[in-house]
Amino acid sequence: MKTAEFNDQLVKLQDKLTCFALMLTTDEEKAKDLLQDTYVKALSNIDKFKEASNLKAWTYTIMKNIFINDYRKNFRYVLVFDSSDEAFLLNRSRNSSDIEPDSRLREKELLAAVERLPEEYKAPFKLLVEGYKYREIADLLDMKLGTVKSRIYFARKQLFDGLQGYIDRC
Repeated sequence: MKTAEFNDQLVKLQDKLTCFALMLTTDEEKAKDLLQDTYVKALSNIDKFKEASNLKAWTYTIMKNIFINDYRKNFRYVLVFDSSDEAFLLNRSRNSSDIEPDSRLREKELLAAVERLPEEYKAPFKLLVEGYKYREIADLLDMKLGTVKSRIYFARKQLFDGLQGYIDRC
């Protein structure tokens, strides 16, 4: 595929990519940034795009991966504004003491639900929550990658089903 043709097809996807970015970020400015990052990554990796593949799926995957990677990076830190005369931002690790009392109760309920999972599902799920990737979990638990993925899927399903009444209350 020629670069001009690739660019034209990419521009035609702008509306759909914008909707997807809004769905992921729920913020217009962040969605615009995500769309821009997706375009940059797609254009800089045009050589990796195979002509017979689906451009829409390829760009959606790029966008989703950028969003997930940014989320993981930002999840570890909270920016706190210091209102002193210097007025600067401090990076601070998340502290569980900052959690509101009702959030602590919800957290305890969620943790209890995780603890009720069968051990075969609980171990991979906990590692995923701690930030390990599927491949790392498979290596740590000496399992096949497909087994890890299916156990995490079933753990999520059991948690969702078990917490359905709780979700309806919130």
